[in-house]
Amino acid sequence: MTAEKEPLPLSGRDDAHVPGHWLLARLGKRVLRPGGVELTRTLLARAEVTNADVLELAPGLGRTATEITARGPRSYVGAEADPDAADRVRRVIAGHGDVKVTDAADTGLPEASADVVIGEAMLTMQSEAAKHAIVAEAARVLRPRGRYAIHELALTPDDLPEEIGTEVRQSLARAIKVNARPLTVAEWSELLAGHGLVVQHVATAPMALLAPRRLIADEGLWGTMKFAKNVLTQHDARKRVLAMRGTFRKHRERLAAVVIVAQKPG
Repeated sequence: MTAEKEPLPLSGRDDAHVPGHWLLARLGKRVLRPGGVELTRTLLARAEVTNADVLELAPGLGRTATEITARGPRSYVGAEADPDAADRVRRVIAGHGDVKVTDAADTGLPEASADVVIGEAMLTMQSEAAKHAIVAEAARVLRPRGRYAIHELALTPDDLPEEIGTEVRQSLARAIKVNARPLTVAEWSELLAGHGLVVQHVATAPMALLAPRRLIADEGLWGTMKFAKNVLTQHDARKRVLAMRGTFRKHRERLAAVVIVAQKPG
């Protein structure tokens, strides 16, 4: 069975209630990161994965895993909580690494065993306590001078009033059926610094996940056409996608994608 035909996580849940990222995956979208493939490639370049021992937290569909393994790491390990997603990633990397079914906050990996830890579009979905637990685990498994690279959704600007931030978070939660809790760029940086990591690089991009230009850049013309056809022909899914797109457009001045690379001192 190819990765394309592997069951997706939450395959038994209907289109009206499945979390937004898995709905988009059902419809054929393969790049699910807020800054698209371009920002992911910026992250990988800055994280320096070539000849490194790499841990990816929550690799999802394995799209970034293919980018990592193509860059020649010394080793690749994915830590994925969902067994179906883990099976997909194993097939995607085709023997060029390992995927463990485990919690990102408690990977079970040895202390100081990774040169690079990568996490994309997953801290955003966590509570404050879970965010801290995952970052603490990343810091634990990193070797001295190792790098933790994240790609997340951010609120902008850094001085955004709290009531507006709350409104944006609530609007996102209604649209994507996940209790999203994005932080400002400054708050993401403070989260990493609070666990002893030193921020080295920050890059941002518009949050344009469902914009036509971004779709073509991420999925290619054929992939975009396939996705559009599926959206148009599936009623419940179409309602959800239009609601998500409307939410992203409504708050486009308050949302961004951010990549941060931070180093463990040593």
